[in-house]
Amino acid sequence: MNLLSKAKNEWWEWTKALLIAVSLAALIRFFLFTPIVVDGLSMMPTLQNGDRMIVSKMDYKLSSPKRFDVVVFHAPEQKDYIKRVIGLPGDSIEFKDDQLYINNTLIDEPYLEGYKVQLSNGKLTEDFSLDQIIGQSIVPEGELFVMGDNRRFSKDSRHIGTVPIEEVVGSTSFVFWPIQEIRLIDR
Repeated sequence: MNLLSKAKNEWWEWTKALLIAVSLAALIRFFLFTPIVVDGLSMMPTLQNGDRMIVSKMDYKLSSPKRFDVVVFHAPEQKDYIKRVIGLPGDSIEFKDDQLYINNTLIDEPYLEGYKVQLSNGKLTEDFSLDQIIGQSIVPEGELFVMGDNRRFSKDSRHIGTVPIEEVVGSTSFVFWPIQEIRLIDR
């Protein structure tokens, strides 16, 4: 084998390896995981503006969303939103006296405790019922009721209505950037 033939063969092997690597990366990103950047303050104190996270696209191919999952979904404004699942299909939702009620049961929201302390002179959000927001007493089949943790400054189901489950990209619970903030978030 001459030197030119050997160089061509080595070039071809490197090209194949590069094509395989790019193809695998594209498949993983398209079907399994994708990064997302938190844009805004609607999930504070759980998530900060600029946090970078990994979205698992497979979670809801194998199971259904669970209450308090943090999900990414396609919003009506052609943007992806990050919010917390509060209501599942068939749930009644009410917020009164700064407390969340699901199916007439008071719900503890430990992920908001630090934020509530900061709001010593105010409420998380105004009182509401699901009926006032969407004109129905329960979350419709195939849809979710989502809210940001920063209830005062979150555009969520109180404004855009319930979210069709097919619009959910996936769940996210791993912050990978900034490095000093690497963590799993609480449900």
